[in-house]
Amino acid sequence: MSSSYLRAVAPHNGAYMQTFMEDVFRAFQRPEQRRWAQAYLWALINVSGKKTPSRMARAKPLPPAAAHGLHQFINGSPWDWAPVRRRLAHYVAENTTPSAWTVAELIIPKRGEHSVGVHQRTDPMTGRRLNCQRALIFFLVSGTQCYPVEWSLLLSGPWGSDRERRRRARIPGSEAGHTPGDHVIRYAAEVAVQPRLPRLPWVLDLTHCDDAAGVLAGLARLRADVVCEVHPGQLVLSGAQLPALTTVGALMESRHSRQTHVLLRQHPGGRVLPVPVHASVGTVGPPRPGNGDNGSRPYRILERPDPDGRQPPRYWLTTEHRVEEALRLARSHTMALSTVATLRQRFGVLDFEGRSFPGWHHHMTMVSAAYIGQRLVGTPSNPTTSPTTSGAPLGAWTPPPVALVGAPN
Repeated sequence: MSSSYLRAVAPHNGAYMQTFMEDVFRAFQRPEQRRWAQAYLWALINVSGKKTPSRMARAKPLPPAAAHGLHQFINGSPWDWAPVRRRLAHYVAENTTPSAWTVAELIIPKRGEHSVGVHQRTDPMTGRRLNCQRALIFFLVSGTQCYPVEWSLLLSGPWGSDRERRRRARIPGSEAGHTPGDHVIRYAAEVAVQPRLPRLPWVLDLTHCDDAAGVLAGLARLRADVVCEVHPGQLVLSGAQLPALTTVGALMESRHSRQTHVLLRQHPGGRVLPVPVHASVGTVGPPRPGNGDNGSRPYRILERPDPDGRQPPRYWLTTEHRVEEALRLARSHTMALSTVATLRQRFGVLDFEGRSFPGWHHHMTMVSAAYIGQRLVGTPSNPTTSPTTSGAPLGAWTPPPVALVGAPN
């Protein structure tokens, strides 16, 4: 699969896409790996329906014999996904104007018990018992777009204690026993030491987190700004001289503890309506875990009542004291949920069929590359539109209609 072919077929869009792939996949040591990576990325973007190697290989111009190579590239080739993901994050940071980091949960229904990480879980929203994989997707947010740049697979139950099962799935020992909060803090720490990545607020939904205080403390140790939605029963320390333990809901019930801001929101149909938001008069701190404050910092509470009065109020702890900006950042998580739906529908996040931990991460890394490539590599049909931000479809770029050669290992 030659780069000269791609440029000849699509002198504009193909050239931009080729540059993107050479940039993102430069960590691959072997030319065969780069060729198979390009073919897999093309298939994720262009093949409709389920994204499995056998189905992707049936799409022209890929040859049917490519199925084995695509499967091997994901499940057998020992490439390191971390450098590819770092480059994807750098690419987004360099070609957009990022405003926040956020995290969304992905539930992947599964049959059987052999897929890596699969376990029985009760859906907290419906109460149904699910057989599934559970993952976290880390997004870099810019404008109304959320770009997936990191993934974590949550390993619970026997996946944390059964050594033989972990060996068969090729799960590293460093992945044992991590909670969702551990994964968030670990990646936030990685981001903090990368000079090419921006220091941005972390926007999180901690309403169902078992250790919200621990997550806040971990981010505080990293000196990270936060806009975190919390449960009304979230414990906080209130008061400067003799801090008292209370909950965000109880504290905001007192009119003396809050001030009201009226924001204007334009609704569909053109109507502009006032939206009251309550902000705590003073700051609060999370309950100090362990001995000492462990880097805790002051937060402000925001309370947004439901405009229709049908739902309970929502609460945020934030280091951002400008109400309008904090709520703007809070919308990043809602946008991330919308992006998860797109990834499920169009980019094959539910379709990985292998059983190994590296294979799962390889597939999800390629999903990120496909999504970011489609959103940020466009056709310069409009001379005033930047090719890195137009988000045009990539139909002009195609791999060559010849048999792929060389093992992807």
